[in-house]
Amino acid sequence: MARRPRQQRNKPSLAGSSELAHAYAVRLLQHLVVPTFVIDPRRRVVVWNRACERLTGMSAAEVLGTSRHWEAFYENERYCLADVVALGEQHRIGELYAHHSLSNDGSFGASAENWCHMPKLGNHLYLAIDAGPIHDDDGNLIAVVETLRDMTDQKRAEMALKTLAAKDALTDLANRRSFDQALQMEWSRGLRSGRPLALLFADVDHFKLFNDRHGHQRGDEALRTIAGVIGKTAIRPTDLATRYGGEEFAIIMPDTDMAAACSVAERLREAVIELDIALGDVSTGSIVTLSIGVASHVPGSNEAGPDWLLGQADQAVYAAKRLGRNRVVSADAMLGEFARRHPGTAAVSDFRRAAKR
Repeated sequence: MARRPRQQRNKPSLAGSSELAHAYAVRLLQHLVVPTFVIDPRRRVVVWNRACERLTGMSAAEVLGTSRHWEAFYENERYCLADVVALGEQHRIGELYAHHSLSNDGSFGASAENWCHMPKLGNHLYLAIDAGPIHDDDGNLIAVVETLRDMTDQKRAEMALKTLAAKDALTDLANRRSFDQALQMEWSRGLRSGRPLALLFADVDHFKLFNDRHGHQRGDEALRTIAGVIGKTAIRPTDLATRYGGEEFAIIMPDTDMAAACSVAERLREAVIELDIALGDVSTGSIVTLSIGVASHVPGSNEAGPDWLLGQADQAVYAAKRLGRNRVVSADAMLGEFARRHPGTAAVSDFRRAAKR
């Protein structure tokens, strides 16, 4: 009977065991090489391990006991993935992360990827994020664990490969594939916004003659030089300058009406003249020039589609060639201009056939 009280005194309490387990878990998390932090149900940080300090530049002392963990990743206040899980608002993940997935094992966890600003470090990191809830035996939420992986190098390598796949090797402008995708995307955007979409289609005049007289190497150099001017013409972030093929170039210009597009086209034509690239044939002109066709349309205002807009710009550039080259012709004006200069030739379809002669 004398031993029992001694055994009871030495037996740790349930609360003491829980505290030991908690301390052990925190110590374990601190030594993980994976950047990890933990928030409680009220979204206050209870663990911010050393790897997380190294990744973010924010010390545990700055964030423990607060809900300011977002400051390690973003310039403006917003939810982190752990916050969304803690709030049980997984339906909002799509608003915050372009790339995300929800766990299908019933744990209500989530995964996501995005670029983070990392204000403490002053740079951008692409992070892969996993957040999972921890519940007690009664199913009550007691914490959410968020782990982070720096995927910046892999993401930049992936972006570089995509850029190479989207670029024309000779001119460094966007290629035909990029053009096709962008035209479809901008047309769809115009359908939603009701804003005009403009397309400039440019063709280098007498380029076959230039190649015949100067050789293909000089021809490639001339195309690169002209492409540099075209790239500078597409100065807005939403504009896309492309090499459509051979000596043909195109610029997609969202939110641009016909007058504005023609103004840009005229500046481009004059800029190519200022390059003063010698053509070498007095009969066709002394320097290399551009013929430019311009089309602009509000998607949805008729049954037309992006191929129709492309066709309009294409017909306009061939009208420009038939009318004497080195000029800008809009799709709106091409019929009247062509008829005025060439009475008796009625069909727009004659433009391409006539220009090829």
